[in-house]
Amino acid sequence: MDRYVCDPCGYVYDPAEGDPDNGVAPGTAWEDVPADWVCPVCGADKDQFSKE
Repeated sequence: MDRYVCDPCGYVYDPAEGDPDNGVAPGTAWEDVPADWVCPVCGADKDQFSKE
């Protein structure tokens, strides 16, 4: 699965880790992350991420 990086702050979303603190279970592919999820570091929208 592809990893995605937050363009504003550099946070990397790794599907293997997910973001369990914000409701995204480990193993969740980027395509399956909810559209209203935001970067846990800077609050950027999902559309501000690029494939790493």
